[in-house]
Amino acid sequence: MVAVGDSFDSYLSKAKKDAPAAILRQVARACIDINDLVQQGALADIINVQGEVQQKLDILSNDAILDACRDEPTLSGMCSEENESFYPTNKSGKYLLLFDPLDGSSNIDVNVSIGTIFSIVPRPNTKRALTTSDFLQVGTEQVAAGYVIYGPQTILVMTMGDGVHMFTLDVARKCFVCTRHDVKIAADTKEFAINMSNMRHWDAPVRKYVDECLLGAQGIRGKDFNMRWIAAMVTEVHRLLTRGGVFMYPWDRRYPEKAGRLRLLYEANPMSFLIEQAGGASINGYQRIVTIRPSELHQRVSVILGAKNEIDRLAKYHAEAAKPNPLARM
Repeated sequence: MVAVGDSFDSYLSKAKKDAPAAILRQVARACIDINDLVQQGALADIINVQGEVQQKLDILSNDAILDACRDEPTLSGMCSEENESFYPTNKSGKYLLLFDPLDGSSNIDVNVSIGTIFSIVPRPNTKRALTTSDFLQVGTEQVAAGYVIYGPQTILVMTMGDGVHMFTLDVARKCFVCTRHDVKIAADTKEFAINMSNMRHWDAPVRKYVDECLLGAQGIRGKDFNMRWIAAMVTEVHRLLTRGGVFMYPWDRRYPEKAGRLRLLYEANPMSFLIEQAGGASINGYQRIVTIRPSELHQRVSVILGAKNEIDRLAKYHAEAAKPNPLARM
């Protein structure tokens, strides 16, 4: 078990023998480099008025992780939100790395926190060549997941199935140090995050839930709620892990043919693993996200996660809805 004040390396050295510690060390080092890029901003000549900053910093961040991990012997391949296909590495490696190099990059120009999200799964078969199907695993197969948020502090948040722990970057020493361990999410909350401008497009269960929250103390919930929206999943989830709440990015009628907007393998699965390890819940409305069987690398899903009692309520509303599950055909 990790304790406040322990270094990230110390935490990894105490991990079980088959843990992907070496890969996690490389990811952490890459994220320290990404933090330097993010902090330099315009000084690194990566910001311009044409809006090319997001694209370029995404690519630099993507390259930082690829470069840091490509020679790791225990890693067999990587798959990034930025690349169409997977990137093979060591033929004998027993793990696969999936990542979003810079989540929330559209917020760079307004100086809002952004982050890197990652997930590690076991390679199903080391006796044959690596294929796309090897990456298409349900979220329950994850052996480690986490994110690094680049903000006023740079914080690494992760789990290896042993609870959720937070490590703050010591900038002077270039290392992460544990500042919170065994993080838990309260089962109840008075805070929810959703993009209210899309309310007219939501399905009935989500509208019902939000309507009840908006009625506050005068409604059936009997308490007032606050609403938040930052438009970056890594920042929304970090706030939720820090002080509780609910985050919703649901299916809507603008894109009826899509099951959602967030990517299952690079965003939804790792964040769902973290949330469940912290005592919360994560669903697409109708089932646990970590039980969804992926059919493609860049598959998208609806995401509803956070305080367990609130997610249970949302799941109940979806189950009771007369309309058939719009996600069942996707």
